[in-house]
Amino acid sequence: MLRCTPFLLFDGNCAEAMRFYQRCLGGELRLTKLGDTPMRAQFPADKHDRIINAQLRSGAIDISATDWMASPALDPRLGNMSALYVTGDTAAELRPVFDQLADGAAQDRFQDLREVPFGVYGQFYDRHGVQWIFHGAAAG
Repeated sequence: MLRCTPFLLFDGNCAEAMRFYQRCLGGELRLTKLGDTPMRAQFPADKHDRIINAQLRSGAIDISATDWMASPALDPRLGNMSALYVTGDTAAELRPVFDQLADGAAQDRFQDLREVPFGVYGQFYDRHGVQWIFHGAAAG
């Protein structure tokens, strides 16, 4: 089943921000540092303490977040620090929606839906400038 939630991007203060939201909203918070994942080898050691995935769930509230990992050429700034996060069970479930929303998407930051160490992943800015991030379970 497809789900869509807000996705927030921070610049090194993701854990602090998400703990604040947890204090305000309650619920369960899960934080995963980049250095605790198989992806750590793809990034310099100074990024290993950054949060690669945070998720706060409180009743019907579900917020996902991460610390900025992109190159300095893509510095975070107001307007590119939030996205719509679409999750699903399989790549086959995600692919049709991904392809339709990606029609006319900006190609300079387009990442096609593909297998990565933590599942299926892809992202882009659509023709209206909205950032979409897709994530699905790893093929098993």
